[in-house]
Amino acid sequence: MTNFNLKIGELEPALPIIQGGMSVGISLSRLASSVANEGGIGIIGASGIGLLEPDFNTNYREANQRALRKEIRKAKEMTDGIIGVNIMVAASDFDDLVLVAIDEGADLLFLGAGLPLKYPKTLSLDKAKKVLTKIVPIVSSARAAKIIFDYWARKYNHVPDALVLEGPLAGGHLGFKKEQIDNPDYSLEKLLTKVISTIKPFEKQFNKHIPVIVAGGIYSGADIYKFMQLGAQAVQMATRFVATHECDASIKFKEAYVNCKKEDIIIIDSPVGLPGRAIKNKFLEKVAAGVKIPFECPWRCLKSCDFRKAPYCIDIALTNAKKGLLDDGFVFAGTNAYRVNEIISVKTLFKNLLEEYEEASTQ
Repeated sequence: MTNFNLKIGELEPALPIIQGGMSVGISLSRLASSVANEGGIGIIGASGIGLLEPDFNTNYREANQRALRKEIRKAKEMTDGIIGVNIMVAASDFDDLVLVAIDEGADLLFLGAGLPLKYPKTLSLDKAKKVLTKIVPIVSSARAAKIIFDYWARKYNHVPDALVLEGPLAGGHLGFKKEQIDNPDYSLEKLLTKVISTIKPFEKQFNKHIPVIVAGGIYSGADIYKFMQLGAQAVQMATRFVATHECDASIKFKEAYVNCKKEDIIIIDSPVGLPGRAIKNKFLEKVAAGVKIPFECPWRCLKSCDFRKAPYCIDIALTNAKKGLLDDGFVFAGTNAYRVNEIISVKTLFKNLLEEYEEASTQ
C-alpha cells in the first residue's frame, strides 16, 4: 500500500484508511489516536458524546460541547497524526458541535445523517486565509453529492474537500430505503462509479483534488484493494475497529461482535425514521414484539425523532450498550460483524489489513 497518494487539502495520511466515527461513546480519543498513530485517520464520534458527563440529562448541549472539547484535546495529546470529528447534521446541537470541533483544531469534519448545506459559521483560517479544518460530507448517492456540491459552489464559491460514499452494507443508520438495501442497483460498486463522475466537474471548476472515500461493508485488505482499483482513494471502516482493545466501548459491546452469527445481523426501524443495521438481542426482540420502553426526553437530541411516538429512546439504548448494559440497549454493527472472531490491537489490525492488501495486489 505504498503507491497510493491520498491528499485531503494539505493533509497526507500515511495510509488510506479512515476509522469510521461511531457516536454515543464508541470512538473517542483512545481509538481515534491509536488509528492516527498507525498512519490512518482517527475519528471521534460527536453525537451523544456527553453521555458520561454528570450533567448530561439536565444540561445536554453543554455536556456534549464540554466532552467533545475534552476528547479532541486528549486525542491530540496522544498523537501527532490526523484527527477528525464525525457530526450528525440531524443533531439538534449540530452547530454547537461544529464550532467546538473547529475551535479545538480538528483536522476534518465528517458530516452525515443529512445534507450539510449550511457552511459552518466559523472556520479556522491561517494568515493566508486558507481553511484549516477540512469538510467531508457523507452521502449515500450521486444525487445527494450533486445537491451539496451545486449548493456550495453557487452559494459559497467553494466546495467540500473530500466526500465519503457510504453504501447499504454499513452499520448503524442507513441512508437507504429498506427495499434498496439488498438491491444490486444500489451496491457500493455501482454507486461509486456515479459519484466519481458527479465530482469530476467540480474538481475541474475549482482546480481542486476531491478524493472519494468509500464506506459500508469494507472489511478486509482485499476490499480496500478492490475499491481503490475502482477509483476510490481511501476507505472508511468502522466494524473492524470495534473489536480492538483500544475501542472506547465496553468489553460486552465488543464481545457482541465476536459472538454474533450472520443471521443475528438484522435491519431495524429506528425511532429517528431510518432503517438501521444492528445485532439482534433481547432488547430488540422486545421492541419488535411491540413492547414500549418508557422514557422521558429532556433534550430531543435528533431533529427527526418524534419522541412522543417513539417506542424507546435510541440515545438511552445506545448509551446503555456502550456501557455494556445490553439488556437495556443494543449494538449497531455492519453487515460483516459476524466475521469478527477475536479482539485485537489497532496495530495488529493495521498489520493484517496491509498483508491482505499486498496479497490481493499480487494476484
